[in-house]
Amino acid sequence: MNMDSLIRDMKGVGEKTEKLLAKLGIETVGDLIEYYPRNYDVCEPPVKADMLVPGKKQALTSVLYQKPELLSLKKLQIVTLKLGSPGGLSVTLKWFNMPYIRSSLNVGEKYVFRGLVAEKKGQLVMEQPEIMTFEDYTQKLDHMQPIYPLTAGVTNHLLIKLVSQALAQLDLSKEFLPDQVRRKYHLAEYNFAVSQIHFPENKENMLRARQRLVFDEFYLFALAVRCLKEKHEVTANLYKMSDDSEGTVCESFRKSLAYPLTNAQMRTWQEIRKDMASDKVMNRLIQGDVGSGKTVIAQLALLKICDAGYQGCLMAPTEVLAKQHFESFMRDFEHVVLSDGRKPAVTLLTGSMTAKEKREAYARIKNHETDIIIGTHAVIQEKVDYGSLGLVITDEQHRFGVRQREFLSEKGESPHVMVMSATPIPRTLAVILYGDLDISVIDELPAKRLPIKNCAVGTSYRRTAWHFIEQQVRMGHQAYIICPMVEESELMEAQNVVDYTAQLRQAMPEDIVIEYLHGRQKAKEKNEIMERFAGNEIQVLVSTTVVEVGVNVPNATVMMIEDAQRFGLAQLHQLRGRVGRGDAQSYCIFINTSDQPEASDRLEVLVKSNDGFYIAGEDLKMRGPGDLFGLRQSGLMEFKIGDLFNDMDILKEAKDAADQTTEPEFYYKNGGQNTPLAQKLDSYMRRTLESLIL
Repeated sequence: MNMDSLIRDMKGVGEKTEKLLAKLGIETVGDLIEYYPRNYDVCEPPVKADMLVPGKKQALTSVLYQKPELLSLKKLQIVTLKLGSPGGLSVTLKWFNMPYIRSSLNVGEKYVFRGLVAEKKGQLVMEQPEIMTFEDYTQKLDHMQPIYPLTAGVTNHLLIKLVSQALAQLDLSKEFLPDQVRRKYHLAEYNFAVSQIHFPENKENMLRARQRLVFDEFYLFALAVRCLKEKHEVTANLYKMSDDSEGTVCESFRKSLAYPLTNAQMRTWQEIRKDMASDKVMNRLIQGDVGSGKTVIAQLALLKICDAGYQGCLMAPTEVLAKQHFESFMRDFEHVVLSDGRKPAVTLLTGSMTAKEKREAYARIKNHETDIIIGTHAVIQEKVDYGSLGLVITDEQHRFGVRQREFLSEKGESPHVMVMSATPIPRTLAVILYGDLDISVIDELPAKRLPIKNCAVGTSYRRTAWHFIEQQVRMGHQAYIICPMVEESELMEAQNVVDYTAQLRQAMPEDIVIEYLHGRQKAKEKNEIMERFAGNEIQVLVSTTVVEVGVNVPNATVMMIEDAQRFGLAQLHQLRGRVGRGDAQSYCIFINTSDQPEASDRLEVLVKSNDGFYIAGEDLKMRGPGDLFGLRQSGLMEFKIGDLFNDMDILKEAKDAADQTTEPEFYYKNGGQNTPLAQKLDSYMRRTLESLIL
């Protein structure tokens, strides 16, 4: 068995289990080994009832003074046991359809009950807790049991069993990390790291293992980005255009705009023109805060490429946004005339189009009967054959994988590549993550944009906020309300879109249309709701964070975020960016449901500033050490174990190490040196880089 062996070759994995594991991205033994625990179940010292904390898994110790009760409700049998000191806090333990529990517990003996503590109707409850004697539990203290992300049909026990089997049969003694790198950064050996991340003997070993694996992941990523950059630097510009500015179609379009470009937009546009006129192909990231005017820059670049006789393509993350781009391009280009006297032809291509519509679009694209193609992932399907693709633009780059961007560029013969991201991250971090791209930053907002007015308030303000939203709707505007959950959960006290929508419908007049949106809905249903909201057929949209990217509704003037303290500052800023896109004054209301001072301090950063780059920096400072058990919170890039914010120091070390690694050691060409690092990097670029989200 080796890392490339198929998971189906492992003992105990049949066809059904193989398909279930594939849902988790586990298809090979290597995938299994790199499927790291999301947390660890650590048996901590047991406590008394008055020390229990809702939402936390705890062990409760008590001498049994009375037998549990057995209740029968239709087909359900419930064993209940109330524990606690007289006059003090108590907790009710419940076991469902386990009547034998009652006879197995003996009065007068000391037990430990371990489970998740919940608060229901003001009472502490522990359901289905484990039962151990005090002596047995003492032997389990501080033992760290891995907890893996799961899917229906795959248990934690199954993954523990498979990982144990793989570790027992694999030879992990072969190091791929250069010795000098491992020594310089005091990193553990690979075989130690892999075994201790899954089954740590103690917390110290787990942290050492995690440091090594996080370093590996960032190091391979930095080397992969370096390979991409080297590839781009030697790629000749086959679509070379002059850097003329005055008298061109682009300048005529720019001067026809209702507002002048900001200095930052002009600087970015000049950098793009310079790229297109240079000897090497353009690979540029346009990083701009929400509402900074990136789309206009994309329009200018696409006009320039099609005026030169080539095609341009814009890929958006959602169908709704792709359609909005298409409609705005058609409207904005209505009076544009290219140098050859034609009007620029624009085509929309999305997955929901009929087979006939797609065939017709494919034909127009292949025969170069269209100049600009706007769409979703459909634009990179195999059936799409471009006539003369000279420019590729991906909108909201952090929603696309690195390999998807490469695949789109391969649709043409080394076209110019431009990626746009509204994720404001510190420049030092951007240089590492987008190391294969030149970076332009649009750090000004158009003059006509009114700054969003912000406030952070407690739950007592909720009814007032609803009344304010109703007033805005009566003025012809719309509103978003964000909730952290889809449905009610017994494990967490937080607002959910389903119940919140029902509550809001009762509180507001019937003529105000209120709908909800969440990620579990089918794509067709989500698109329909977003289109209705964009058309003002829905006035108030109660949603999870799925609206963070994907639609432009200039008419929306209110963003209200429930349980705001549960989100990262950068994500809150992204959500806020859904409003303030029109000429009307917009507002953002952060509802803080926590009584912790640090929660108020974090939200105050957003109240004081609308600058995404400043907020991203503050977010980085305020996160602290984070959760060391591998729970990633950044949402910016889905690494398997590393966290871009909490592991920033390791990221910088890995980038420095990658920069100092000599080329023959990590990359082989034309039968050159085939080192362990080269093999590892080759595997990484084939398997991991494909799905890594930027």
